[in-house]
Amino acid sequence: MTMSAMPPQSPAPCGALLLGGAHCSLEIARSLGRRGIPVWLVTDDNPLATMSRYVTRSFCWGGPREASALPFLCDLADKFGLGGWVLFAGGDAEVRFVAQNHAALGARFTLTTPPWEALRLAYDKRRMNARAAELGIAVPVTCYPRSRDELAAEIEAGTLRFPVVLKPTVRDSRNAFVQAKAWRADDMRTLCARYDAAVALVGTDSVMVQELIAGDGRTQFSYAAVWDGGAPVGALVARRGRQYPVDFGFTSSFVETIAQPDVEAAACRFLRSLDYSGLVEIEFKYDARDARYKILDVNTRAWTWIALGVAAGVDFADLQWRLARGERLAPVAACRDASWRYLSRDLVASAQEIFAGRLAPLDYLRSLRLSAASAVFAWDDPRPAALDLPLAAARVAKRRLSRRRREAAASLQSA
Repeated sequence: MTMSAMPPQSPAPCGALLLGGAHCSLEIARSLGRRGIPVWLVTDDNPLATMSRYVTRSFCWGGPREASALPFLCDLADKFGLGGWVLFAGGDAEVRFVAQNHAALGARFTLTTPPWEALRLAYDKRRMNARAAELGIAVPVTCYPRSRDELAAEIEAGTLRFPVVLKPTVRDSRNAFVQAKAWRADDMRTLCARYDAAVALVGTDSVMVQELIAGDGRTQFSYAAVWDGGAPVGALVARRGRQYPVDFGFTSSFVETIAQPDVEAAACRFLRSLDYSGLVEIEFKYDARDARYKILDVNTRAWTWIALGVAAGVDFADLQWRLARGERLAPVAACRDASWRYLSRDLVASAQEIFAGRLAPLDYLRSLRLSAASAVFAWDDPRPAALDLPLAAARVAKRRLSRRRREAAASLQSA
């Protein structure tokens, strides 16, 4: 839709404009919409949130990577009188776009994303790992090879031991490597093939190789919060009870709040060093070899299971909205034993865990009794649940096709 073709309209009541995202944007829309706050959505990707009754208008655009992105949003604000609306970034590309255009967007919108100078230490995993190490926060053994020879040298020297994972240092593009988040390699042949494939997609400077810490989702923890001026306003620590796929999770399927002071302390140390403000989720994994929680990722935006906050008494979207509107808020504490479930994926993950003998059926039934938030379904907003299954099926089919093509290419290369 071209903004210049639209006549100017009278200013709209102050609301929220969501950029991209799927389940996280859906939850933000529900949280704010239930309070009577107008919510609009701009997306070039997942249409899930557009089905919500709480998204009053939605627009398609070329995406945050396009040169037309900034003029599009400025025209949108001018044509519809959106001055002062609170802008939420729903994905990594949207976060970078807002951060790098902070002054121009801040002239029209109220921003919840810090400027790029403050954000880049969290956005780029190379910089994130360096800052964490400076602060004494444990980091998995990681290398940033410039070539196959450098990668082989790291393996031969014993710096890295199989299994390892290849990850993008930044998530700027949209391709199989970035969308998968990580590729596993158990031997040198697989590692070299996947390294070549990753470099072809994102370039040498954006590939890192990291030790794979043993353990399933139950050894993975997250600190989720909204911060203001270098201090938390609302926060919780959660454990990934189950994940999908089971062995190497692409996403969480069951998450529950717990008390874990070591994770909270490490996350707060990192965020204070940035004088951080905004929504944030920091992932850690427990390494039984040295009994340490090692930082994996920092998401400076809303996250998939943000709805867990409501079940735990910490409505992150509402807190961020109120902070953006200038309210002074007292810190909010989360309750224990709240949970979030992505039902369709959790059914598959639970069945696989039960058949593998890692999950007792009675324990699964007990997990259903916890105060659960849902990834998609809501009694007052049921339409997104009808769309989620076909969207999920399409994504799974696309990933499987991509994996088969990658494996076929690796086989041809090694032949």
